Amino acid sequence: MANNPTPTDAPGTGDTAASGAPKAGKGAPTPTRAEREAARKRPLVPNDRKEAARQARQQAAESRERARVGMAAGDERYLPMRDRGPQKKYVRDYVDARFSIGEVLIPVMFLVIILTFIPSYEVQTIGIFALWGFFLVSVVDVVILGVVLRRKLAAKFGAEKVEKVRWYAAMRALQLRPLRLPKPMVKRGQYPA
Repeated sequence: MANNPTPTDAPGTGDTAASGAPKAGKGAPTPTRAEREAARKRPLVPNDRKEAARQARQQAAESRERARVGMAAGDERYLPMRDRGPQKKYVRDYVDARFSIGEVLIPVMFLVIILTFIPSYEVQTIGIFALWGFFLVSVVDVVILGVVLRRKLAAKFGAEKVEKVRWYAAMRALQLRPLRLPKPMVKRGQYPA
């Protein structure tokens, strides 16, 4: 029967017994549970608390630095959830490849603030109207960008795979190019395939 070992199945009668090699044991008794726990014990509070705190700060700083560099480089592991995925990468590359009117919105606003310090009422009025006109042109540019991107994403990934990316594209298009995170990975005019 299968439950009753035959003399050929008995331990010690296999190849090792035939070759004459002695059977080696563990060489030591099994440690008791108390011995194993004692060997694993570590102090709850380190002996040098200042050194432990310094090491913890250093490890946290290294971790933050790795995350910062990874995010700037566009590494998926370090990106926030809003920036992850192939659709978002496509949007980032498309927005970074084109010139958006909104990129210069912040410098224009700064210029209008400076113009408001000029005591001439006409100069201030022209500056404010120019700012509003520039803002409206930026909004139209962003709306056109959203429509074009939605079509391109539907063609590339399928209509059901297109996430709501218009707002993401708009916010990226309105930022100055050097201040964008993740940093632009493509040059101007280098549109994604």
